[in-house]
Amino acid sequence: MAESQPSFPDVEYDRRRVPNRQEFPDQMDQVIAWGEWTALIEPHDFNSKRGRKPVPIETMLRMYLLRVWFNLSDEAVEDQINDSYAMRRFMHLDFAVRQVPDARTLLHFRHMIEKYDLGRAMFDSLNRLFDANGWIMRGGSVVDATIIAAPASTKNVAGERDPDMHQTKKGNQWYFGMKAQIGADAGSGYVHTVTATAANVHDVDETHKLVRADDEVVYSDSGYRGIDKRAEITGDEHLSRVEFRIAARKGQLETMAAPDRAIETAKASIRARSSTRF
Repeated sequence: MAESQPSFPDVEYDRRRVPNRQEFPDQMDQVIAWGEWTALIEPHDFNSKRGRKPVPIETMLRMYLLRVWFNLSDEAVEDQINDSYAMRRFMHLDFAVRQVPDARTLLHFRHMIEKYDLGRAMFDSLNRLFDANGWIMRGGSVVDATIIAAPASTKNVAGERDPDMHQTKKGNQWYFGMKAQIGADAGSGYVHTVTATAANVHDVDETHKLVRADDEVVYSDSGYRGIDKRAEITGDEHLSRVEFRIAARKGQLETMAAPDRAIETAKASIRARSSTRF
């Protein structure tokens, strides 16, 4: 997109104190290879050749990313962009020239991204950029998982629940949905690998898919205990040599000697640094 001359609101906005929620889109605006990402999408362009003037691919991509980053619905992200100057600025929208694309247009764009698995292609592109700039340290990963809850509804054409989703219990609460299994660089905290499973799949079942070829150490919470004894780990030449640093259970910490507690604190600090980016 061509850069336009800053307006008075732009200048005023640049002088204010930046909350973290508004700082993140500004950072990503500088990091993302917009030309490369739009080129990935262009062969599958969702725009109709007839009817209204098509919305630029980059505009829709920016709207889609805001939806993902802030966990909004299609309708909510449309409203937020209209109300939030930070989001409108990230969108590079001038309301005198173009309005915010509507939720239905975003819905079609999302379906196109999902149909052609373009999210994975963009994720791989970002990882290549991080590697090229030395922003990923390599050698160690942090693995974790998070439940992506969904309504347990059967109000659809088939009258059935999504077969890719399942229910699971965490603590004293039941959830229905999927689970994101995540691997992040232990040094920088940047996510390098994500897999999606039903919510009832145990975290350790996906761990071997989250370890990079050059990882020597993997950090995880106590839910991953026993991972080093699983067949997919012991039977793999590389994975069998990886050191899995699993957190001790809370009950064990109370009986540990001071040096051992210090080691657990160090492991927890590495996991915490990465979990802020999950």
